Amino acid sequence: MRVAVIGCTHAGVFSTQSILGEHPDWEVNVYERNTTVSFLSCGIALWVGDHVSDPQKMFYSSPQALEQLGAHVFMQHDVLSANLATKTLEVKDLVSGEVTTEVFDKIVVTTGSKPVVPPIPGVELDRVLLCKNWDDGQRIKETAANAESVVVVGAGYIGAELAEQFNSIGVKVTLIDALPRVLANNFDADVTDRVEQSFENHGVALALGQKVLKIDDRDNGSGVTVETDTDSFDADYVILAAGFAPRTDLFTGQVDMLGNGAIVVDDYLRTSVPDVFAAGDSATVTYNPTGKPDYIPLATNAVRQGLVLGHNMVEPKLKHPGTQSSSAVQLFELSMASTGLSIASAQRRGVQLETTTLVQDYRPDFMLTTTPVTCVLTWDKETRLVKGAQFLAKHDISQAANVVSLAIANKMTIDDLSLADFLFQPNFDQPVNYVAAVALQASAQ
Repeated sequence: MRVAVIGCTHAGVFSTQSILGEHPDWEVNVYERNTTVSFLSCGIALWVGDHVSDPQKMFYSSPQALEQLGAHVFMQHDVLSANLATKTLEVKDLVSGEVTTEVFDKIVVTTGSKPVVPPIPGVELDRVLLCKNWDDGQRIKETAANAESVVVVGAGYIGAELAEQFNSIGVKVTLIDALPRVLANNFDADVTDRVEQSFENHGVALALGQKVLKIDDRDNGSGVTVETDTDSFDADYVILAAGFAPRTDLFTGQVDMLGNGAIVVDDYLRTSVPDVFAAGDSATVTYNPTGKPDYIPLATNAVRQGLVLGHNMVEPKLKHPGTQSSSAVQLFELSMASTGLSIASAQRRGVQLETTTLVQDYRPDFMLTTTPVTCVLTWDKETRLVKGAQFLAKHDISQAANVVSLAIANKMTIDDLSLADFLFQPNFDQPVNYVAAVALQASAQ
């Protein structure tokens, strides 16, 4: 059996591993246009702030490791065209320039995502940087060494983390977003109000609710000016962090897609074309809070889809469990974690939910130190099913999101969660753990 894997970041690496794990005698050809695989781009901001021991450790696999498993890895090979009906690829060797046509029995699309680049004048300037891959990371790290000021466009996770880390090394930062709140796609106002106050306390300038209109060269290329619909900002560099879109242009019109280009897959990672599979940022994933296919480009989804894919190449055997889109971030002194639907994300999907907010110290007041945790729980009024949660504290509360993620996946109600068997020990929590406490408050509404 001859298989092509197109693209090799997280989904490509783990798909290749799982395919060869199930079918070690198959011929698996991996095509990657770049010079590296498996780069953990989520570490770029931490690298900026000198929190990375060795940037080479931001790679967890290599072409050599995949070849040791039995794969044929073609680095710096770009797939120019793909005919999914005939399983035919036109591939260009970017080093030699040679173009070949290859035919396969099965194709795996793991082409990943691309940064959203707003269609505004000036985005092509040399001092405008993207934040996605190893090359981007190197350039941003080099920028951090000599920049006195930066403008970050996009106040999602990546933009917020970059703003924090540039600020931590003494660079003047302006954070711009068209939405009225930072992290607006992940958290509701009970959390984001605290985050915005923390940014301001640390000297990060927030320009929220502003749309970027253009970017101009300044002083003969020594800097840039970012113009919005209400203001303008001068800086040495601009970093675009406006989100990601599926990199699936090769397959347009050949396979079922969402409106944004994400390839629709079933629970076994099969597309609408026989013997064609997709995983990771190029594909949809079942979003368990709604039960519908959605586009949620997270490394965790890419990895788990890759792990499942190899089991289903011949027949559907291992179902992907879907996602709750759990995530976390630490900004300055604050730790935040979320899972499932916030009120804002529910409204964008046309879902009506209830919300309950509780602020409770994470452990008893008789301890010498403690600190409050803000807990936000979303739930369905009719079914009482848990649909999402958000947590914020100066304490590490990341695992609370994982707890609620399991509650959503297992279709627990707020009543179930309020009586869940959580440990009590004064070093760690209260007699009623804050996860149970916010569910108990919701069940009383």
